[in-house]
Amino acid sequence: MFTSFDSMNKVSLMMDLISERQRVLGANIANVDTPGYVRQDIDFGQYLSSMNSPLETRLSEKLGPSAIISDQSEGPINSADELLKLQENSILYSMATRRMSNIITQMKTVINVGK
Repeated sequence: MFTSFDSMNKVSLMMDLISERQRVLGANIANVDTPGYVRQDIDFGQYLSSMNSPLETRLSEKLGPSAIISDQSEGPINSADELLKLQENSILYSMATRRMSNIITQMKTVINVGK
């Protein structure tokens, strides 16, 4: 049962990170014509490499030390690429919500069987 709570916390924090990435990608699209704007993104690798730890100290206490990185190597922002990244991010969020739903279903089953 404790592993379910641990999994639920990890999935919840990943959903927070995916949501933050959605916000950052939206800002990139909003600033596509802003002179001097530098494209930003979220570095999932920074957090995923430590998934066996207390999830980067609870995702650095809810996204404290920023996972946002600036990508100065790309030049102008391509809105089509940003829209594609938004779609990919949406799929990741959908997968995370399905995982959360599965965890909750498992917990309900354990509770109902234990009655």
